[in-house]
Amino acid sequence: MTTWAPDVLGDDYEQLTIPLGPDPDGEGQVRATLVRSRRSRRSPSAPRGAVLYVHGFTDYFFQRHLAEHFVDRGYAFYALDLRKCGRSLDDGQSPHFVSDLELYDAELSRALDIVREETGAPVLLAAHSTGGLIVPLWLDRLEHTGGSAAAGVSGLVLNSPWFDLQGPPLARSVGTVALGVLGKLAPKRDLPGAGLDTYGSSISAQAQGDWSYDLSWKPLAGFPIKLGWIRAVRRGHARLHRGLDIGVPSLILRSKVTRFSKKYIPDVDAADAVLDVRQIARWAGCLGNRTTVVPVEGARHDVFLSTDEPLAQAFRELDAWLDDHEARAAGTTGDRAGAATGGDHAEMATGA
Repeated sequence: MTTWAPDVLGDDYEQLTIPLGPDPDGEGQVRATLVRSRRSRRSPSAPRGAVLYVHGFTDYFFQRHLAEHFVDRGYAFYALDLRKCGRSLDDGQSPHFVSDLELYDAELSRALDIVREETGAPVLLAAHSTGGLIVPLWLDRLEHTGGSAAAGVSGLVLNSPWFDLQGPPLARSVGTVALGVLGKLAPKRDLPGAGLDTYGSSISAQAQGDWSYDLSWKPLAGFPIKLGWIRAVRRGHARLHRGLDIGVPSLILRSKVTRFSKKYIPDVDAADAVLDVRQIARWAGCLGNRTTVVPVEGARHDVFLSTDEPLAQAFRELDAWLDDHEARAAGTTGDRAGAATGGDHAEMATGA
C-alpha cells in the first residue's frame, strides 16, 4: 500500500516515504522520499517512458523545469531524495552520510519497482554529480544479478557525474590512502578545508544566481564532508575506474571548462566550479556501454541550472539524444548516436 502526500514543490507534485529500517551507520531509522509529477499522471495516454532522477551531494530534487521538460515529451517523471538527504533528512542525522555507496541500492531498487508498477513503462535513469557515481555503480550490480534491461531500465542520462577526485595528483594517490585509513578510524569526523560557497552563490537566488530552493537542504557552502563518506566515494571511484557494465546506453552532459575559485566571481557562472571536467571526459568509457559525452559551452556544474543560453543548449542536446534513443528502441534508426545539435562536438566512448 502506497500513500502519496502533497510535496513542498506545490500542487503539481506529490511525495512518498520509503521506509528503509535501521541505519547501518547507527543514526536511527532511515527513509528515502520519492517525488512524482502529477502532470504526467493527468495525461489520457500511456507514457512513452518514465524518468527516475537522483540528485548529488548537498542537493535534493527541486528542478521543476527539468521535470516539466520530460513530461512535455510524454514521460512520467519521478525523483528520489536519498536517505539523509533533502526531504529524507531527520533530526540527529549527518546529512548525506553513508559509509558505503552500496547502501543506496535499497532505495534505488525500491523506487525503480514503484515507478515500474505505476507506469508499466521502460525507465530512463537521470543523475547529477555524486548521483552520477552512485547510479552507475548500482546499475553495474544490477547487470551482474539479472541485467539492467530485465529490471526495466532503458538508458542513463548523467549531468556532470563525479568520476574522480578533483585537485592535485597527490590527493588521488597518497591522499586517498590517508582518507581510507582516517575514514575507517573516524568516519564521522569532518574533512578539513571544505565549505566554499562559490558554486552555491552562483546558482542561488538568495546570492548571485536565479534559482530558488531550500537552503536548509542545500546550503550555499554545502554540508560538512565526513571522512567515512569520502572514503566510500573513493572506493566507488576505484570500482568505476576498473570498468563497469551498466547494460544500457548513456548520455553524459558536462560543462566545457572548469573554473575553481575560493569566492564567487562572474567567471564561475559559465563553468563547472565543483568538478574537473577533464576527469569526466577521461573516465566516461568506464561505463561499459554506448556512451555519448557532450560538453556544453558556458554550462555550470549542474548543467540544468545554467544561465539561459547554455541551459537551452543542454535541453537541445538532451532532446537530440532522446530522439535517437527512442528511435533505436523502436528499431527505426541507423547509427546516429552522438550527433551534437550545436557548435560543440559529442565524444563517443564504448567500453572501459
